Amino acid sequence: MSPGRVDDVFAALGDPGRRSLVEAVAGRGSATATELAAELPVTRQAVAKQLATLAEAGLLRATRAGRETRYEVTPAPLEEAVAWMVEVGARWDDRLAALGRSLQQRRS
Repeated sequence: MSPGRVDDVFAALGDPGRRSLVEAVAGRGSATATELAAELPVTRQAVAKQLATLAEAGLLRATRAGRETRYEVTPAPLEEAVAWMVEVGARWDDRLAALGRSLQQRRS
């Protein structure tokens, strides 16, 4: 995953409202801005803007169906972001293990 794409995913998911929309779309399988806005205290236009941001980050796929745009979750960017976090976490685990070995050697 390119650093720019990781940045896009985290920027898009940095907003609690957008995270909620990803969860709502995932729970439904697909949804339109109109369907989602009907359950929220915001306008359809506000929901559509947030959905567009998520689609630009690659987290949702937009498909036109007549006059409406349906959105589906695209799991690949999430999987790539998780892989990035695992990789960074593993590096920290290695550093902490080395520190632990160094401290153990000093005690011995």
